Amino acid sequence: MTSSLVARSLAHIWHPCTQMQRAAQVPPLPIVRGQGVWLFDEDGKRYFDTISSWWVNLFGHADARINAAIKDQLDTLPHVMLAGCTHAPAVELAERLSALTGGVLGHCFFASDGASAVEIALKMAFHHWRNRGLGDKRGFVCLRQGYHGETLGALAVTDVQIFRDAYDPLLLRSHQVMSPDARQARPGESAQDVALRAAAELQALLQAQHGQIAALILEPLVQGAAGMAMYHPAYLQAARALCDQYQVLLIADEIAVGCGRTGTFFAVEQAGIWPDLLCLSKGISGGYLPLSLVLSRDSVYEAFLDDDVARGFLHSHSYTGNALACRAALAVLDRFDQDGVLAHNRLQAATLSAALAPLQADPRVENFRHLGMVWAFDVKDPGPRFADRFHLAGRARELLIRPIGRTVYLLPPYLLDDTLSPWLAHQVMATLDDVLRQEIPDADRPPEPPTA
Repeated sequence: MTSSLVARSLAHIWHPCTQMQRAAQVPPLPIVRGQGVWLFDEDGKRYFDTISSWWVNLFGHADARINAAIKDQLDTLPHVMLAGCTHAPAVELAERLSALTGGVLGHCFFASDGASAVEIALKMAFHHWRNRGLGDKRGFVCLRQGYHGETLGALAVTDVQIFRDAYDPLLLRSHQVMSPDARQARPGESAQDVALRAAAELQALLQAQHGQIAALILEPLVQGAAGMAMYHPAYLQAARALCDQYQVLLIADEIAVGCGRTGTFFAVEQAGIWPDLLCLSKGISGGYLPLSLVLSRDSVYEAFLDDDVARGFLHSHSYTGNALACRAALAVLDRFDQDGVLAHNRLQAATLSAALAPLQADPRVENFRHLGMVWAFDVKDPGPRFADRFHLAGRARELLIRPIGRTVYLLPPYLLDDTLSPWLAHQVMATLDDVLRQEIPDADRPPEPPTA
């Protein structure tokens, strides 16, 4: 029986990433409350948020400290335009993020969502070169199977066909080069070998066409929409060197992989490099409010300094640098500073990885992979509409989980403990068995986790 809330939602809401003709077959969950890793529906049933609600809720739902920060800001200054005004939350957030890069990325431009940040970075890259007298540098390079958002500019550097194909006639042309995805390894190749092979293709393109290329954009270490494609940091090192050699800007899209998700606050840290522009969103506000930003090097920022207004960067939106969102982001950074989040995550990642170890030998599974707080595996023979079937089966086992094609992935909140980690692993593996029609003996079922 469909609840009233679900029926009203299907009648009036155009849900994202959903074929509404089929929406009733996988009806939306009527969520009424969240606490920690758990979401609760209107019947009181709970669901472990295994994907952090599209990768944003770093510290789960209704975090007391983020709640308190937003409530305090709400009584002081909810919002003021950032053109001609400023406020403490935006200033402090820009300062603290710059400090996390050692001052290399010294300037922060605020936006609302990830695709907007990508649009800003692309515009900055082109405009930077034009201001420097190199207006022919207007092309962009992206990785095959890369994803950077669904606005027209972001889609132009996205190579996930289901998002791109319908709008292809509207898009600017970009150069796609080989992804360093380690799953492409030939016999005898390591992940590093794949990365260097991909870098050689990038080098050939830049050598031939660098005079027309403004920037390379990539997702550092993990290509999310490609099915959590993971690659060796040697590619980032090579990309940085090649961009320097051929006068091409490097844009790091850390919208999904930043804020500690890969094991370091910024994924690029694992390669020992910094980009020219870095996009951040999703987890930066802890999943509370829309917020994105672009961090830039001084050399990019300085290209816009001039008495001529037209040489400035005239991008804007009404809620740029929203004080509530910035205050939530400061509370997120406080959690990292005060709670040893990255160290805690390393311990719990080891626990969850150990509990998921049977998947590596499971003949139904291939390419089990893990980096930081991201886990993924591919199902060999998933059958029709596998993602929907797995999602529905996961609901029955108290999981909110959404595979990408035949790839099952986990990006849980940073709240795992020694009870939740093995429970989560068991439920994921049991869901796989359910979907592939294998029974699970009751004796193999773990005890219930603590109540939320």
